[in-house]
Amino acid sequence: MTKLNEYPRPSVTVDIVIFTIAEDDLKVLLVRRGVEPFKGRWALPGGFVEIKESLEQAAARELKEEVGVTNVYLEQLYTFGDPKRDPRGRVISVAYFALIDAERQRIVAASDAADAEWHSVFNPKLGAKLAFDHKEILDYAVWRLRNKIEWTTVGYELLSKKFTLSELQRVYEIILQRPVDKRNFRKKILAQGQIREINETRSDVAHRPARLYSFREK
Repeated sequence: MTKLNEYPRPSVTVDIVIFTIAEDDLKVLLVRRGVEPFKGRWALPGGFVEIKESLEQAAARELKEEVGVTNVYLEQLYTFGDPKRDPRGRVISVAYFALIDAERQRIVAASDAADAEWHSVFNPKLGAKLAFDHKEILDYAVWRLRNKIEWTTVGYELLSKKFTLSELQRVYEIILQRPVDKRNFRKKILAQGQIREINETRSDVAHRPARLYSFREK
């Protein structure tokens, strides 16, 4: 029987792509690395998986330790395992992505992060600033998000608990980077049965009362 110690033992990390909608833009949370390698460069929050914790537990722990984020929508994204992706040695990373609404954007850098900031996903210069292979991870996360909002309710995670249909439509337009037909969009969203109208209104940009909706909890 082959023994496990006869094989090399790569390290495993988790990296988390955290999205939010702010200033009419899709933004990602990045931390400035306070240690080598890539000290001073921007990176996705993350770290090494401890020997007795699951991948999901590691991702949740790193979110809390590095940027003080807890209780968010978290989904496994992809596994990145290029042999040269980390200059410290053979490191395999399991990436996750999380979505945070506009009411939860206050982030505090901690752990080995020197700073934490929101950055526009669509900044053409962002990729050159990222450590490791985090540009590849971020690009894949944006692609996944765009695909998921077409057939799931994942976009609601980026909204406050109460929202107008115009606000929901704008979330889709920001992520997709293209206009969305108002009539077809509303027909599709209401037909899904995932939101419910509440007995409240809010003035829109034209100062007209707009109906408020909330996500229908399962």
